[in-house]
Amino acid sequence: MSDLLRNIVRLLLFIFVQVYILNQIPALHQYIIPIIYYLFILWLPFRISRIGLLFAGFVTGMTLDYFMNSPGLHAAPCVLIAYLRPFIINILSPKETAEFNYREPSPRSMGWTPYLVYVLILTIFHHFYLVVLEWWSFGSFLHLLIKVISTTAISMLLVIITELLFSRKMNYRTNTA
Repeated sequence: MSDLLRNIVRLLLFIFVQVYILNQIPALHQYIIPIIYYLFILWLPFRISRIGLLFAGFVTGMTLDYFMNSPGLHAAPCVLIAYLRPFIINILSPKETAEFNYREPSPRSMGWTPYLVYVLILTIFHHFYLVVLEWWSFGSFLHLLIKVISTTAISMLLVIITELLFSRKMNYRTNTA
């Protein structure tokens, strides 16, 4: 399966799970919102161009916004994490190219600790920006902080479960096209 087709299927699967499963769960509390769709952006290949990454982030967010009838609410945080992703990967990836020859971020390619730090940093950015846009003001900073922390915690749990249940077959980068 080509990378493009695999990523289109992933996008559709993540949007389906978010819209038809996670958004249908009755609210546990006003602060706990399970979110997993942004993992699509985090799983994109290392070699994707910055413009392609920003476009994929925009399409991911706008697709979810279409289903949730919230124009631009999810597109903005997705574009933000798509923009920040190369910087975070550059900081957390091994500097020797011999150690770093996988095609996409995963626990196997980066190691569990750097991968979880990568996901945690981008999850916090995504959720903080989403909550700020959702409330449109800081209001009570404590409520904002609680919502970001609780949503990040449940999302990280979902990411870890997803990684353990659906381990991806890792392909190596090669010099051939």
